[in-house]
Amino acid sequence: MDLTTTYMGLTLKHPVVPSASPLSQGLDQIRRLEDAGASAIVMYSLFEEQITAESHLLDHYLSYGAESFAEALSYYPEMETYNVGPQEYLELIQRAKAAVDIPIIGSLNGVSSGGWIEYARHIEEAGADGLELNIYYIPTDPNMTGQEVEQMYVDVVRDVRQSVSIPVAVKVGPYFSAFANMAKRFHEAGADALVVFNRFYQPDFDLEHLEVVPNLVLSSSHELRLPLRWVAILYGRVPIDFAITSGVHTHEDVLKGLMAGARVMMMASELLRNGVERIGQVVEELRRWMEEHEYESVRQMQGSMSQQNVAEPAAFERANYMKVLQSWRPDPTGMFLH
Repeated sequence: MDLTTTYMGLTLKHPVVPSASPLSQGLDQIRRLEDAGASAIVMYSLFEEQITAESHLLDHYLSYGAESFAEALSYYPEMETYNVGPQEYLELIQRAKAAVDIPIIGSLNGVSSGGWIEYARHIEEAGADGLELNIYYIPTDPNMTGQEVEQMYVDVVRDVRQSVSIPVAVKVGPYFSAFANMAKRFHEAGADALVVFNRFYQPDFDLEHLEVVPNLVLSSSHELRLPLRWVAILYGRVPIDFAITSGVHTHEDVLKGLMAGARVMMMASELLRNGVERIGQVVEELRRWMEEHEYESVRQMQGSMSQQNVAEPAAFERANYMKVLQSWRPDPTGMFLH
């Protein structure tokens, strides 16, 4: 049974990869991920704010209004106590590369080129096999247009791509008016892979203290449907590797993503909730399913359920929307059934 896949030019022994998370914040944890069966590791993110405290773009958009609301800047942790600093991050990559035999992919999280270009080079020099750009940006300025936001994303990818020779993946959210076009532009800017989707964490209200507080909710398999749909639509139409990173919890989730056209399926919430041993369990369940259904390789199934390969391509578009709405019927108990 051939479970191997390729991602950004890297050959991986299977398609299950731990995504950027606290699980890779130390060398012992990285070794545990390899021992649990990880085929590669995406390092936790080095934040742009850790690289430079004076990014002009961030200073404008994040500090705007701080004179009126002094507490606004208190939401950002002191960078020297958050994760580790840039130098420690690079040293951890070096030590990880010496300690494990699987690819190590660095991760940068931010919104502007700035210090990214320099540290992209440093991550490459530290020995990383690839680099994931996690672009997390909330455009709150009413004067900033969608076109400006899109161009900012493309510029970041282009500038970093031109600064390194290792493969580059871009991880983004789904909130573009024309996501298919953005995927094409990321490819044209030099991205080797597209990671879908970044989860935009929403704050909550503390009603007792009347404060806005951070609120982390781990994903569920239901969140797989959005990236599944887009990978299935774009597979074969945009020549880029796809990775799915939202809602991957079971071997069924992995199978669905591969059939949509993904090269790798990335896990974080499942591992945080149930332990890193889940990697090996999911891979073994994947292997058994493939044997039972007479698949010889992962490559055989990749893209088999994409829009260009299914009998009803309209299932991914508006026709399916109408079909879903018409499929609901009332239940005698007063509930609704699908």
